[in-house]
Amino acid sequence: MIDVQHLTKRYGQHMALDGVSFSVNAGEVVGFLGPNGAGKSTTMRILTTFMAATSGTARVGGDCVFEQPDRVRERIGYMPENNPLPLDLRVADYLGFRAELKHLAKREAVGRVSEVMEQCGIADVAKRFIGQLSRGYRQRVGMADALLAKPELIVLDEPTSGLDPNQVRSVRRLIRELAGEHTVLISSHILSEIEMTCDRVVILHEGRLLASGALNDLMAKANATVTAEMQAPLPEVQQWAAELALGQAEIAGQPDGYVRCQFAGPIDGSARERIFAAANERGWTLRELSRKAPSLEDLFVSLTQEKEEPQ
Repeated sequence: MIDVQHLTKRYGQHMALDGVSFSVNAGEVVGFLGPNGAGKSTTMRILTTFMAATSGTARVGGDCVFEQPDRVRERIGYMPENNPLPLDLRVADYLGFRAELKHLAKREAVGRVSEVMEQCGIADVAKRFIGQLSRGYRQRVGMADALLAKPELIVLDEPTSGLDPNQVRSVRRLIRELAGEHTVLISSHILSEIEMTCDRVVILHEGRLLASGALNDLMAKANATVTAEMQAPLPEVQQWAAELALGQAEIAGQPDGYVRCQFAGPIDGSARERIFAAANERGWTLRELSRKAPSLEDLFVSLTQEKEEPQ
């Protein structure tokens, strides 16, 4: 659905995008991540035909973003982060106006406006002025606008920004319902939402691609943490931990005679079994043995901090 190859965008001496390449398959929900200034917004503006690239190629549904912008726009529904909604229009009137701009036939437009209002949970405020709505409801109006023309690709920039927990759940559920029938590209700083919503992620940093792939595959490469506390002599535990070679180990004696070990690294599910077997063999008493799986935030921080460390 999306194919980006060697995309570059230069502003004078500043390189906003430096040879970025990635692809998104039809029907996927993909998270587009990166720190501020990473190039996310620039890439999204290029994909939605609002900005030209310096070099490289970008295609949506096989159409070139630069050579066939009108056809690309017909394929895309876009909700920007700060959506400039007209505050003096009623919700239904605004969506009807937007349907007309998107060349929907009048009879089709009436039905489609009703459908997207129901789908986005704004049918009950159809006759209210947009200026009277909360931020959460305005986000829903923007989402309804993006869905009006039944686009193949939906691009959402910070769709849950400023929403309360119930509204966030509602948006998350709607995005998951769109999967399969639509391709969805989401840019967000709320990593926990991306983790619960997306199948794949694309991570940018300083205009370059850091990682792209299935969320489960990328998470498997991130560092997990295994913690064990056992009643044993500290020197014996230190020697045992070195032989175990589970990853970076932090070992400290506790005031009550127990020793606390924390192992961090790409640790698989068998680590706890090995620790338990070793403790049992040596007659050590275990009072804690736990594994903390890596989160998307852990992966994101490890990748971006690694790139920011001074050379």
